[in-house]
Amino acid sequence: MPLTAFPLRPVLLLAPCLLVACSTTPVARDVLPIGAVQGHEARSALVGQTVTVDGVVNALGDGGWYLQDGGDGDDATSDGLFVRDNSTAVTPGDVVRVRGTVAELDAGRGTRTALVDARVHRTGHSLLPPVAIDTAPADWERLEGMHVAFRAPAPLADSGDLAKNGRVLISIGERPWQPTERHAPGSDAYRALVANNARRSLWLRTADIQWPQGLAQARTGSVIEGLTGVIDQDEKGYVLRPTDTPALQPAARPQAPAVPGTLRIAALNLENLFNGDGRGGGFPTQRGARSAQELQAQLAKHVAVIDGLNADVVALMELENDGYGADSSIAALVAALDAGGDTWRFVDAGAGPGDNPIRVGLIYHADRVRPIGKPKVLEGGPFGPESRVPLAQAFVPLKAGKPRGRAFVVVANHFKSKGCSNANGEDRDQRDGAGCYDATRTESARRLAAWLATDPTGHGANTLIVGDLNAYAQERPVRTLREAGWRDAFDVAGVERPYSYVYDGQLGRLDHALLSPAFAQRLRGAAEWHVNADEPDASGYRAGGVGPWRSSDHDPLVLGFDL
Repeated sequence: MPLTAFPLRPVLLLAPCLLVACSTTPVARDVLPIGAVQGHEARSALVGQTVTVDGVVNALGDGGWYLQDGGDGDDATSDGLFVRDNSTAVTPGDVVRVRGTVAELDAGRGTRTALVDARVHRTGHSLLPPVAIDTAPADWERLEGMHVAFRAPAPLADSGDLAKNGRVLISIGERPWQPTERHAPGSDAYRALVANNARRSLWLRTADIQWPQGLAQARTGSVIEGLTGVIDQDEKGYVLRPTDTPALQPAARPQAPAVPGTLRIAALNLENLFNGDGRGGGFPTQRGARSAQELQAQLAKHVAVIDGLNADVVALMELENDGYGADSSIAALVAALDAGGDTWRFVDAGAGPGDNPIRVGLIYHADRVRPIGKPKVLEGGPFGPESRVPLAQAFVPLKAGKPRGRAFVVVANHFKSKGCSNANGEDRDQRDGAGCYDATRTESARRLAAWLATDPTGHGANTLIVGDLNAYAQERPVRTLREAGWRDAFDVAGVERPYSYVYDGQLGRLDHALLSPAFAQRLRGAAEWHVNADEPDASGYRAGGVGPWRSSDHDPLVLGFDL
């Protein structure tokens, strides 16, 4: 890798001085450029051989230090390597000659090219300018061990590993997208995006320097500026070991969205709302809050989100399946909402729906809409043992307590997750990006579409399928519904690049809203409130976070209609 800012010619073996300081050491005719030691592959072709290199110490590391030279004129080779050495007192900027044995040291996912059993001769001291990075390289291996400075934007992609392992994930240039949000699983375009995401992703160690305050509270999408450091590897992949303190430009928290229309319908994954025995005891629960105090904090966040959405009907996912009595979780949520003087009610399905520990639910403003007829559920097949049982309810808008406008139907859904526990046959991971249980989710979508085609509520012209389908937009379950004639509300509304979930730093939608053709004509707006997915765990109720932020790991959505 050439380094034009390096103040010497690339061939270092021509003189005994490297930068500004000379030594009386004789010229070593067998001195190799570091690029020749690194070679063009992930592993050096000189492993086991003894070589001599000249270079500048660019950073200290665990059990040694990093050395870099002026380049060998080959962009495909790295001009830096690691020297495993605890006995020589070197500092960044030292100009040294090193003779040692080439080795590939285990670095987790890959190996780190290094010199071991090193004999070191210090020949001077100088500064080595870092290599400027304007865009993500085609291969980070070409920069292994080199000191770099990023001029490209570096958005924070994921901070979930910060507290445990002292590192965050950044993406060079822009935030990465789930490949199956954009492209069909297994397609050439899918594979290209997988490769591009990997190329632009880099782990950033936070243990090496004093970081600016606020990193633990920063939302994903916050931009890290002024990054300099050495490219290395660990068990997560390629990592930057910073050598200077960067600046953090926090991403702003968005206000609650306002959508046009006289009727608003929202959906929210509650991330396991369990309320113990419903009387202040029974904690810790199977999921969710671990104490009565945590439950109150969790409820306060959900109330803040639902109030902010200003919806007439809200579909709920991950609600404890504990009936509809006064001690139930859905009753606790409605009571918390009504504490401010509202008139929320819940749809009572009698039992369940289903017998899964979590279920879907529907709540509504009783002074804005009125249920028509009894709720309907779809049981059998994948619904119950795997996907949660769908719940459909017809409503009519109210004005001054009397019906106004056309009836509409909301169908709350929560399909089987991507987790691979007990997956067999076609439900096993096909290695195409869709994860496990794609076949079950696809069959769930097929059966749902067939059921709704029978108009189970009797008022199905204006129908909304909404909820956590555990599938990204280009995966088979969502495509199956679209192919059956259901319209993606965010496409209809012209919303660009919607997302509701961030997993492994990548954006996508697990939460969908699909409309019957008639209802699509009455859509006036669609929005997601990025109140959750971009927020760190530090904002959640368990960590004492206040306000609506991180009430769940999914973002809520809200739609506006004119009926």
